[in-house]
Amino acid sequence: MALGFASFRKRQFVVLPLQSDESAALAALHGEDFVRPWTDGEFAELMKQDTVFGFTAREEGKGAGAPLGFVLSRMAADEGEILTLAVARRYRRLGIGRLLMDAVLRHLYHERAQSLFLEVDEANAAALALYKRLGFKIVGQRPGYYENAGGRRGNAHVMRRDLYAGGPAHR
Repeated sequence: MALGFASFRKRQFVVLPLQSDESAALAALHGEDFVRPWTDGEFAELMKQDTVFGFTAREEGKGAGAPLGFVLSRMAADEGEILTLAVARRYRRLGIGRLLMDAVLRHLYHERAQSLFLEVDEANAAALALYKRLGFKIVGQRPGYYENAGGRRGNAHVMRRDLYAGGPAHR
């Protein structure tokens, strides 16, 4: 007797550069994760800056749909910084955060950045695990940096990943 198995297809996602008209969608996603989410106006102002760049993730074949996740970054001199990253709750643990971070890393490699910095809530185990897998190291701490539910303050780990260990000679 042959056993039948239901066929399935793993979801595929596409990562695209952020567009200037996406600030409302970014603010909605940001609101799922942060006690004091950024407004669409704040996103719009950030995205006007020449040094700011980012990426969105969408389900493949649904490019016009709302983003499932995004990352907003900045590059100054030879250093990059993750300003914020968010993934819609129902799409977490599918690799979207990793895809978004890979896009930032590729962009920064292309720009010959020396390092990438970020802050992450010390209580955010999933994000910490992702960043450690990507080669980030904890290099500092910001006490009381994040406001948590109930008004409590949480510490942030400052993390860094070196991109070009050789410095300017690699340029």
